[in-house]
Amino acid sequence: VQLQASGGGLVQAGGSLRLSCVASRSDFSINTMGWYRQAPGKPRALVAFITAGGNTNYADSVKGRFAISRDNAKKTVYLLINNLEPEDTAVYYCNKYSPPYYTWGQGTQVTVSS
Repeated sequence: VQLQASGGGLVQAGGSLRLSCVASRSDFSINTMGWYRQAPGKPRALVAFITAGGNTNYADSVKGRFAISRDNAKKTVYLLINNLEPEDTAVYYCNKYSPPYYTWGQGTQVTVSS
């Protein structure tokens, strides 16, 4: 498994979660990594990315609530989600920001109840 995401769950609106994604690839540290999400019936969408040097960028819909970070020594990228909204319900995945992508993992389900 190249990418293993975890940390999802069922939370109430306004709550927080910290997602983790561990990569098994040796080139992890030199790649810009992103978090994506796919809501039911919708295509997968990028919500945040972080460069090898630690610069970050966010989709407008999550700015101010999501924080992406990485630990290259652990080959892990994190996504802290605050003030969760029902619209954040989705399966969350990590992968490279641009192709060629790593093999997609199964993601981690985040469900937000109102």
